[in-house]
Amino acid sequence: MQREHDADKSTPANSTPAPSTPAGTTAVSRATLRKVTFAAGAGTVVEWFDFAIYGFMAPILARTFFPEGDPVVALLQTFAVFAVAFALRPVGGAFFGRLGDRIGRKRVLALTVLLMSGSTLAIGLMPNYATIGIWSAVLLTAARSVQGFSAGGEYAGAVTYVIEHAPQGERSRHSSWMPAATFGSFAAAALLSYLLAANLSTEHMDSWGWRIPFLIAGPLGIIAFYIRKRLDESPLFKAVVESKTADHAPLSHTFRSQWRTMSLLAGYISLTALSFYTFSTYMTTFLREVVGLPSSQVLLSNVLALVFAAALCPFIGRICDRIGRKRTMYASVILLGGLAIPAYQLAAGGGFGSALAAQAMLAVGAVTANVVTAVLLCEVFPTAVRYTASAITYNVSYAIFGGTAPFVATWLIAATGNKVAPAIYLTVIAAGALIAALFLRETNHRSFAEEDAAAIGAGSPASPKPNTGRTTANRTTSP
Repeated sequence: MQREHDADKSTPANSTPAPSTPAGTTAVSRATLRKVTFAAGAGTVVEWFDFAIYGFMAPILARTFFPEGDPVVALLQTFAVFAVAFALRPVGGAFFGRLGDRIGRKRVLALTVLLMSGSTLAIGLMPNYATIGIWSAVLLTAARSVQGFSAGGEYAGAVTYVIEHAPQGERSRHSSWMPAATFGSFAAAALLSYLLAANLSTEHMDSWGWRIPFLIAGPLGIIAFYIRKRLDESPLFKAVVESKTADHAPLSHTFRSQWRTMSLLAGYISLTALSFYTFSTYMTTFLREVVGLPSSQVLLSNVLALVFAAALCPFIGRICDRIGRKRTMYASVILLGGLAIPAYQLAAGGGFGSALAAQAMLAVGAVTANVVTAVLLCEVFPTAVRYTASAITYNVSYAIFGGTAPFVATWLIAATGNKVAPAIYLTVIAAGALIAALFLRETNHRSFAEEDAAAIGAGSPASPKPNTGRTTANRTTSP
């Protein structure tokens, strides 16, 4: 059977060749780069739509899967399950990262999207508390755990796959489509939630309407799996496998050789995680439960803010390539640390316009942090351990600061009576992220070949060991 990448060996006459890629790899055409970015982004949209819909449906899920009583307690229980999914993300990151560094990026990405869509579909089919009692909450927690495990391998793998195809000097430009896909998927989830809330009565939403977004996961997952299954492996991964210079690092060696970089990057990603879920998930609960805006206005304002965020990502990506990673990190700290409190004060004033403006203020900083994080996940680690190290680092930070964001924000307001308490929390985390950013090195103009050479010099494996009998660089056809 002819290899899938044969068609891309020569650049079409009407296609502009991509600029040179790192040494040891084969430059890909612009057409291939667009195909890779679309496929990775499409899968990311499906994955995070499935993951996001839980947050938008949280108040209804609280009434559906938990016993009647104090609505704040039920909401906290729902957000606790939300956080449980994040606790599984580092485990999934270690598992899928290790697998992706051994057998390749594209196969793991096909697997994660199937797990995510299947667990989301399961939530849509679950009986409620009135039917099976406490087992409804148990099943909900189990499904969310599978979602979290799957999500652990998704984002770091998607940005790694794209960036390993991208030319040097344009890496942030191309990787910015992954946070754009993430924001876009949250926008799609919010839009569907808005349309359901606007067209169904509260009774119908509680009885069956909330299940619709979860049931959609089934067909979307099949489509995303088909798209990703047809991809070829990244040229950089194939090149280092073919070099056979060293065995793939065991997990313990990854921690020993990369612990400093992983710690610093995790310190910065704490801001990325908290800002993303404060903006994309908790703000809808804040506007609805604390400010008292109607659900339709809350969801519409969130849809518009998320679309704005998704559209902004490619522009921030180009800016990041131009000014460098450290300056972009500093900008995100200033934007989030300086605008969080004013944004919450504006939102607390009530009204659709205030809600939209407040979310737009948070969006600029959150987008900046997410865009630079995407490219840093790949640039700071050598190829042999890139998927593993980036997935663990990313998901540990998201488990601690992203998964707990709605819970902590709800608890802070309940405990202090201060509506701006979540913004103060975000500002404090921004200060910590600034310290981490100061010690992270600039990687904008550093090639992957230099990173891998430095890893060899430090005694770290530079390439994955060929996995004979399962997948090697010479086996590039779809499974």
